[in-house]
Amino acid sequence: MLRTRSVTVGAALLLLPWLAGCVTVAEFRKLEYEVNKMRRSGEGAGAGARVADLAAEIDQLRDAIAQLEGRLEVSEHQSRVAMEEAKAARLDAASSGTPAALENSAGDAGPYPAPGEGQAAPPSVSAELGAYREAYNTWRADDYGACIDRFREFLQTYPSSDYADDAAYWMADCYFKQGDYQTAILRFDDVAGRYPTSGKAPEALYRQGEALLRLGPRYEKAARKAFERVINEYPNSERAEEAKGQLELIGPG
Repeated sequence: MLRTRSVTVGAALLLLPWLAGCVTVAEFRKLEYEVNKMRRSGEGAGAGARVADLAAEIDQLRDAIAQLEGRLEVSEHQSRVAMEEAKAARLDAASSGTPAALENSAGDAGPYPAPGEGQAAPPSVSAELGAYREAYNTWRADDYGACIDRFREFLQTYPSSDYADDAAYWMADCYFKQGDYQTAILRFDDVAGRYPTSGKAPEALYRQGEALLRLGPRYEKAARKAFERVINEYPNSERAEEAKGQLELIGPG
């Protein structure tokens, strides 16, 4: 057994330069788990020295991965901002365009009925857009309390808005970022339940799983179910592969 473990440690050390360049988070977690297991086994001074060397290298990898994750988060944030601004531009064009443009901006919901046909006139598109932008700017500024208040007010005022799924998601995200994971879990679940065809649905389920993991080991079973839903219900989403990685880290149910 000692010889087998020694070979494993030696091979890992040889692979470390390669791992530093292209290791995935899942692979890193597995390697970290193996090192911790070897530490607990206490198999002689020689093995202990090799484990110490490997642990030092893993610390360096952890720092490198943290930096990469930080850059990735910034890139994802910038992408989301660009998408939201493009969507906002479309509503801007609709609000200043012809009735035909307004009809096209309504998507599957169809045009608003004209006043005098027994129904109220449509709400102001520019007012709706302004309210969404105000709420979204609080999210961009990491003003979580204001973010929650603004998006809640937006959803109450414009429950059928094209932005309703986005608003519900960003509100849940603000709960998550301020550390209220229990409420975030409920809000992410609400996004997936109310808007199952939205692109935010797989995102919400995945983030729900993350929030459950933040609550500790007792919630791993529930987190597993959330990640499994991402894979089963949204197999073509970008989050599906990440959900598989999370399941590997959690281990057998």
